Amino acid sequence: MIDQATIDRILDAAQIVDVVSEFVTLRKRGVNYVGLCPFHNEKTPSFSVSPSKGLCKCFSCGKGGNSVHFVMEHEQMSYYEALKYLAKKYNIEIKERELTNEEKQAQSTRESMFIVNNFARDYFQNILKNHVDGRSIGMAYFRQRGFRDDIIEKFQLGFSTDSHDALGQEAIRKGFKKEYLVKTGLCYETDDGRLRDRFWGRVMFPVHTLSGKVVAFGGRVLSTENKKLAKYVNSPESEIYHKSNELYGIYFAKQAIVKQDRCFLVEGYTDVISMHQSGVENVVASSGTSLTPGQIRLIHRFTNNITVLYDGDMAGIKASIRGIDMLLEEGMNIKVCLLPDGDDPDSFARKHNATEFQAFIKEHETDFIRFKTNLLLEDAGKDPIKRAELINNIVQSISVIPEAIVRDVYIKECGQLLRVEDKLLVSEVAKRREMQAEKENKPILNANNSSGVPAEMQNGDFPPPFPPDEQEDSYQSYIPQEGKEGQEFYRYERLILQAIVRYGEKIMCNMEDEEGQEIPVSVIEYIVHDLKEDELAFHNPLHRRILTEAASHIHNPGFIAERYFIAHSDPEISSIATELASDRYQLSKFHSKTQKIVTDEERLFELVPTLMINFKNAIVAAELKHIMYALQDPANEDDDEKCATLMQRYKEMKEIQSLMAKRLGDRVVLR
Repeated sequence: MIDQATIDRILDAAQIVDVVSEFVTLRKRGVNYVGLCPFHNEKTPSFSVSPSKGLCKCFSCGKGGNSVHFVMEHEQMSYYEALKYLAKKYNIEIKERELTNEEKQAQSTRESMFIVNNFARDYFQNILKNHVDGRSIGMAYFRQRGFRDDIIEKFQLGFSTDSHDALGQEAIRKGFKKEYLVKTGLCYETDDGRLRDRFWGRVMFPVHTLSGKVVAFGGRVLSTENKKLAKYVNSPESEIYHKSNELYGIYFAKQAIVKQDRCFLVEGYTDVISMHQSGVENVVASSGTSLTPGQIRLIHRFTNNITVLYDGDMAGIKASIRGIDMLLEEGMNIKVCLLPDGDDPDSFARKHNATEFQAFIKEHETDFIRFKTNLLLEDAGKDPIKRAELINNIVQSISVIPEAIVRDVYIKECGQLLRVEDKLLVSEVAKRREMQAEKENKPILNANNSSGVPAEMQNGDFPPPFPPDEQEDSYQSYIPQEGKEGQEFYRYERLILQAIVRYGEKIMCNMEDEEGQEIPVSVIEYIVHDLKEDELAFHNPLHRRILTEAASHIHNPGFIAERYFIAHSDPEISSIATELASDRYQLSKFHSKTQKIVTDEERLFELVPTLMINFKNAIVAAELKHIMYALQDPANEDDDEKCATLMQRYKEMKEIQSLMAKRLGDRVVLR
């Protein structure tokens, strides 16, 4: 881990204009700089860089941050990789904390395995280029596939000879340990203790991590004489390689995926390579396996849009679409494109350039739900049993989609395609979602409840006014996020959080202590005290965490909230802090020669209390609404005791609401 003092040195040295201008042509506009956004295609500059704040932001796509965030996004690095990148740029020595013996051992093992994989990659490349069999067999195969030399070099393709121990013997001769050759899966031990190569007589495809490290290999056999040989052999699972978390080609595709805001998904290594050669670079392969949650999250880091490319193999298509529900569950937009009969992505890419390829996809791609419905309709024909199974299948796919509006659109469209009433589909989708919620043991919004009030609250069972303890993250699920109240809670919390990030350490007022002495109170201290006084807390767990960290650091010498949270090691926190600290426009302090603009910082004593009262008012308004729904519930009409309890609670909440209105005085409740 990099110590905080070194992180501070890196952040101080990394001037935002200097860092961004390596990748973007900037020109001065007022106090800031502007340029074309590197994260999406645009003709009019909307990417702004503020030297004074040390931040950059695109006001079109929303991406930006400080120097570290920019490098993370542009180079697709982790937080610590970006810090090391900037440290190297500014010649800053990295000082990392002392690792435990266990951590040192684990780190040493992993590094050794990556080093062995790098040796193997270089070995296979050398055999391909310089060995007689490599040139006559391996290179001949790649030439037959139409791969250019620059593409072969880019993807670090190689060849292994028919010798069963050539790699292992060469590695041992070069001083590599037998232990790591076995751990990586490059070799295995026979019963009599001899070392044997896993890959022989094959062309080799290295598999890279997101940062470009060689984590595994895939080998394709070329000889057709031995029918017992598997066509492809892949590295086994290891301490550094987990197949479910890797995608072939992601290292070479990540920047193109971000720029195009779309990822093409294909099946095999050669599909990816041929598409790259044709100019379509935003493509990855699942390597012949069904998609896993880890692979889906990897794609989702870069885009919300994915297009699955299929050849004409109907059996293969039907097998693979079963796994696409996981993409829907992640909230991704999925399209499907069927290539012409007889073509797969590899062969089609070899016949067309990037423009032709993209044009074909644009013309022929279709929404996944529509594609799946039409595909299954052809199978079902007029058989009522098969049609019933089809409807259940489609309902299951729709039910996993997180967005209510998207579900509703699909229900209407599928209702027309299947000639089924919308009400039936709505009911079935609701049942599936309720069943899933029960499995996960969490509340869910009723699909037929347009009010946005959770079903659990409609019988008068109210959540507590504040989470019982800090780790109660599930409390967030009680807040009606899809309704107006959920938006209000979130909006006011964000506004309060914005004040914490921008002005947290600033003194906003003075308070008397127990001895009558006036003591200065910062924004953070005021907010913490005000919430504690009414036994309230933020509903969003991330917001609670930020406030907790702010409170614990407020008395640290030199603590500045904005700097601390923007440079936070947790990308979620640093991202939200950057968003809250960014201003689209930087106004002059003077509106005219005679009229001075009062800034937010100059009226914190008025702004922060107003935000707090509005936040509390939103909580009370939400509970009043929940009570009204409960009173209207027919199930409660005959329960006099419950009705009386609800009425008493309603009265108490109205009194609190009235009291807050008085406290607001001349302040305006924000809407």
